[in-house]
Amino acid sequence: MAFLYILQSKVNKRYYVGSTVDLNRRLDEHNNGKTKYTRSTKPFNLVFQREFDTIREARSIEYKLKRKKSRLIIEKIIESGLISIK
Repeated sequence: MAFLYILQSKVNKRYYVGSTVDLNRRLDEHNNGKTKYTRSTKPFNLVFQREFDTIREARSIEYKLKRKKSRLIIEKIIESGLISIK
């Protein structure tokens, strides 16, 4: 079991997309400043999560979303609950 997740910073309202096999541990790491990239914009709200059978599937979607760099796509995913990447 693996997760794709989207966090939103309470500080600057920006989104962070990630994947993990342990969602609770990863959220704690983000909110406790243990992740270099998100340290300066903590705390975060979990705004989306989707479960996948494998970490490979979750990471594949994570990388596609990060390559798009589109706030609109991320907000559509959060709103609809559906992942649609073209």
